[in-house]
This record gives sequence, structure tokens and C-alpha cells, in this order.
Amino acid sequence: MSWQKLLREAFTSLDELSAFLELPLPSHSRFPLKLPRRLANKIEKGNPHDPILLQFVPDSQELLQLPNFTADPVSDTKARCTAKSLKKYRGRTLLLTTGACAMHCRYCFRQHFDYARGKAFEKELSEFKKDLSLDEIILSGGDPLSLPDRILKELLDQLESISHLKRIRFHTRFPIGIPERITPDFLQILEQCEKQIWFVVHINHPKELDRDVIEALKAIQRLAIPVLNQSVLLKGVNDSLEVLKNLSESLINHGISPYYLHQIDRVEGGAHFEVSVEKGRELIEQLTEELSGYGIPRYVQEIAGKKSKTLL
Repeated sequence: MSWQKLLREAFTSLDELSAFLELPLPSHSRFPLKLPRRLANKIEKGNPHDPILLQFVPDSQELLQLPNFTADPVSDTKARCTAKSLKKYRGRTLLLTTGACAMHCRYCFRQHFDYARGKAFEKELSEFKKDLSLDEIILSGGDPLSLPDRILKELLDQLESISHLKRIRFHTRFPIGIPERITPDFLQILEQCEKQIWFVVHINHPKELDRDVIEALKAIQRLAIPVLNQSVLLKGVNDSLEVLKNLSESLINHGISPYYLHQIDRVEGGAHFEVSVEKGRELIEQLTEELSGYGIPRYVQEIAGKKSKTLL
């Protein structure tokens, strides 16, 4: 089955998902449901505490209005250079390729973001050409793999023509829910790109991994493209030594580097996921005693206005 069809068949109805999971769910939510069936099939039916369910299914606590939890927690709006690009850090710019994702994470820090429409990037590419300080472009969104191969190829070709750019980085969660997205055609597009590509995925819990997901990421690795993972520390999902250790071991056993463990961005609707920094530090200390150094993610927080991630 094509990845496009799998995407169309994702759960978007709470009533339908409620019946499938044999669990009572809210009848509606402020942030729409979107959950690929592969991930839904990994949720233990009847278990309201399942770590995948908690990440993707609405909770009444999302409606709580709490101080310091805002619609724009990392000041993306202030960092906007053009309608589809953000620049916060020296040498790199983030291109908002699309507002679409394969899944809707309930803690998403851009769930309130006002995305520009359309699949044209002329203004952004023009700015990239003029900014000689740029070494790297980060393809984000939304999720860049939501775009069709034709658009991605055109974009990569245009980025490749900018001589001062050295690296192109993908930030994606798509292969975790729909690994079928990593098609031979997409791999060929990556292989033909002469810039160094880096591929960063987003996995929070070892249950998200399976043979198909690993094989899709292995196919990217075979092109000499490094694959890294970033996670978000989430209450009830991965805030334990057992889960984080299992996740890191699962990743490094397949050559995927645990890159970042993020302290959650304080987005409106996400307060119930927050884990204290003190507990996060304790978990990293415990991981350090259990794993090789390359298996320890950097525990970081994005603080609005800072020139880099803050190491916690």
C-alpha cells in the first residue's frame, strides 16, 4: 500500500478511534487528532496509560490555562525571517516546508503556529543565496516528508545550487508512523544530492520502533547519511530509567545516535506532560552509569532568545 493511502487512512475521528481502542475518548479536541494506524495498532486496547496513546490522544488537561504555557513557547514568531523560514542560531536556518504532519503529537510546540500556505519557496531560496553565513538548512515544518517526492527533489536541487551551503538536515517523525514513506524513489533523491545530508527522527518510546521502521532508517544509513534521534521528556511516557535505557539501547543497536532529550517546550495545552528539570537530570545521571557515552542523549532546553540550545 502506498504511503499516501496509508496517510489518508490515519485515524482522524475520535469516535472511530475510541471504538478501535475500546476506550472512552473525548468527542472533540482543540488540536485535531491524526494518528497512523501502525501506531494505533501498537496501543494496548483498554489501557488509558499506554505510552503511545498518551502522546497522540486528546486529554481534558489540554484545556487547562496555566501561566508560562503559551501559544509560542520558543518565540518562533520573532525568529521568522520570511513566511517560511526561521533563523535563531548562527550558520543555519530552518525552512518550514509545510504545516502538514503524518501524526499530531499532543505536546507539539507548533500546534498553534500560523503556517504559510503553498509549496513554493522562491523568497526563502533568494534569502539563502544572499546570506553567505549559512552553512546548513534544516527542513522542518510540519514534516518535510509530507511533501511529494517531486517537490522535495526540486527543493533539494535548488538548495544544491547554493554553493556556500554545506549541509541539509531533515527533521521528521514520518517514518515512525508510516515507514513506507521511505520509498526507492525517495532514496534515489537523497542519493543524488551532493550536499551532506543529516537525518533526524523523533522517537520517544521503544514501542514506536518495529522491524519496518528500523529497515526504513537502515536504508537511509546505507547512503552514508547519519541518522540521529531526538526525544522529548514526557510525564507518563518516558520519564523512567527503564524506558530511556531501553530506547537508547534500541537506537544504538541499529546505529542511530541518541542526539537530544528535550525538556518539553511550555506550549499551551501541554502542561500535563512536563517533567521537572531535577528529575530529568537525575535520569541522565542514571543513564550515564548504565550505558556507553555514545548512548547518552544531551539533555537540553530551548529558551527563547538564546543563541543555542541550553544544556541542562
